[in-house]
Amino acid sequence: MGYVQALQSRFARAPWLGALLAQVAALLLIGLLLMLLAQLSPWRPSLLLAAGMQGVLAAGLSRWFGLGVWWQVLGLLFVPAVLLANQAQLPAWVFAVGFVLVLLLNWNSATERVPLYLTGKQTREQLATLLERRSGELRFVDLGCGPAGTLLALAKAFPRGQFVGVETAPLSFAIAWLRCMLQPNCTIRYQSLWRTDLAEFNVVYCFLSPVPMPALWLKAKAQMPPGAWLISNTFAVPDVEADECIEMADWRQSNLLLWHMQADDIR
Repeated sequence: MGYVQALQSRFARAPWLGALLAQVAALLLIGLLLMLLAQLSPWRPSLLLAAGMQGVLAAGLSRWFGLGVWWQVLGLLFVPAVLLANQAQLPAWVFAVGFVLVLLLNWNSATERVPLYLTGKQTREQLATLLERRSGELRFVDLGCGPAGTLLALAKAFPRGQFVGVETAPLSFAIAWLRCMLQPNCTIRYQSLWRTDLAEFNVVYCFLSPVPMPALWLKAKAQMPPGAWLISNTFAVPDVEADECIEMADWRQSNLLLWHMQADDIR
């Protein structure tokens, strides 16, 4: 594993650490740039412009660290938002509310080391292509469905199937539940993936992090029926080669890893 991959793997386990490092590194680099400008040029950027430059750099570093979109947006807006809020003299509770909202969206980052990753459009389309290959009953679960964008799109595309999303981040669950409440073949459960019985489903999809994949594989082997599929977005099971690997030509260089559960796999 290369240095960048090792760094991304570490920050997948603790994304808050990567976000903090991105902020600090961007502050230091922009500070050095401003010092050089002071020596070499009479031009002085405004404080807001400097904050915007820091935000762009922090977002870029967050992306390079392999952090999710939410962390990149946070990196982009954090310092400019603090500066604007300070100039506007906003009350302290505004910052508290902002912190709580971010926490409720990314609750699993702290509790299960699973940050909020959103499935891209191209990957969603490829998932639909895979599901078209299955005949008969379709019982699909998204482990950690977030705001349920992917789950809802698939449920609408396959009205014959039954789609379940499980989520424990409170705000993500609430958004997902509201979005899916009018879709009859789509259900959202406030439930940990570890308490979800995978025997109910013949397609299990997840976009988690490297940390839970070994334990998830053991759970899948113990519970999933023969002929079922385990599909992981990007994150592999260590030492277990996927039966199919579909590469996405997206900015994340993500891929879909698919394991066909065989009778020999089931305990």
